[in-house]
Amino acid sequence: MQSKSVKPERRLQNRKQAVLPVRVRGVDASGASFEELAHTLDLTSGGARLGSIRRPLKQFDTLAVFYRQRRMEFKVIWTKLLDGRSEYQVGLQALTQAKEGWAANLFSSTPEPVKQSQAAFGAI
Repeated sequence: MQSKSVKPERRLQNRKQAVLPVRVRGVDASGASFEELAHTLDLTSGGARLGSIRRPLKQFDTLAVFYRQRRMEFKVIWTKLLDGRSEYQVGLQALTQAKEGWAANLFSSTPEPVKQSQAAFGAI
């Protein structure tokens, strides 16, 4: 019997899909200051993935992300230029605990139990 290698999971936290309007402020790859509107694509308590970024950013640079009346600081972890577009997706890591910055109901302090259907185990 062949043994299959198991790849370790890169993410340490569960992602929640959430499209929230945000304002992003920072310095782009050319060194120019900017402020623009963007949106989240998914969130964790320690980071976010943004869409609609219209300028190249450098890895490890710091961005301020504003959601409602909150300001959160993030470090750029990765960027990806979308094919055929002048739009980037950006992976961010929170420099401070961002859990309180997003909608309170997105992240609960206790994990939700996993529900399994009885059909998966056959008739009981």
